[in-house]
Amino acid sequence: MTAPGDPGPPPRSGLAGQTVVVIGASAGIGLETARQVRAGGGGLILVGRNPERLQRAADELHPLGTAAFDANDSDCLQQFFQDLTTPVDHVLVTAGSPSYRPLSDMDLDAARAEFAQRLTLTLGVALHSRAKVRPGGTLLFMSGTGGRRPGVGMAIVSALTAALSALTANLALEMAPIRVNVIAAGFVDTPLSASLLGDRLEARRQELRDTLPIRRVVGPADVAALAVHLMCNDALTGGTYDVDGGQQLLPH
Repeated sequence: MTAPGDPGPPPRSGLAGQTVVVIGASAGIGLETARQVRAGGGGLILVGRNPERLQRAADELHPLGTAAFDANDSDCLQQFFQDLTTPVDHVLVTAGSPSYRPLSDMDLDAARAEFAQRLTLTLGVALHSRAKVRPGGTLLFMSGTGGRRPGVGMAIVSALTAALSALTANLALEMAPIRVNVIAAGFVDTPLSASLLGDRLEARRQELRDTLPIRRVVGPADVAALAVHLMCNDALTGGTYDVDGGQQLLPH
């Protein structure tokens, strides 16, 4: 017989009574996660860059508060966390979009901005939220799985994919007992995907229905469900968690 181990803290009952900050809350994965948090009894603070879309999300979800600003503005980000009057339990960051630039079209200043914005945003959220997130709460960032395969136009996104996982693991040590994790998504059927693919969107959807092991397209609700799980599961920190319907298993 083995000796019993540390049982850990009592399990949380969903997100009831907890407060979640969603940065990038007005559309796609951020909005769907906010919906699931609200359905689970959690309170919300919604952040978005577009005031009109943010107001529509607020009209639907009745958050505790909203803030309209560009999360890549370091001064605004710092001020936002300073202005929080009570502690929060979780912070989800979905702001930003992938950059696909072949070397033949590369602009070095634009590439520098891509690296600076993505990594500075992650570090900025960690730095400025430290005094506001309750012990055992979560910082949760978004990444992707597509950048793990090299290809033409993938240099920036591949480097950032690797960097974000490494950064998350280090932040999990430095911010403990606050937990830090990253979600790596494959193709997700969001308005952002539609804007990137244009008239090729439906063909891409059908390709995924035909080839993914799950035989359907991953949607925002799938990613949101993983985000809520990572918020609730106190044993998870420093990890990268994939949600791609088995897309990585397919031949390149």
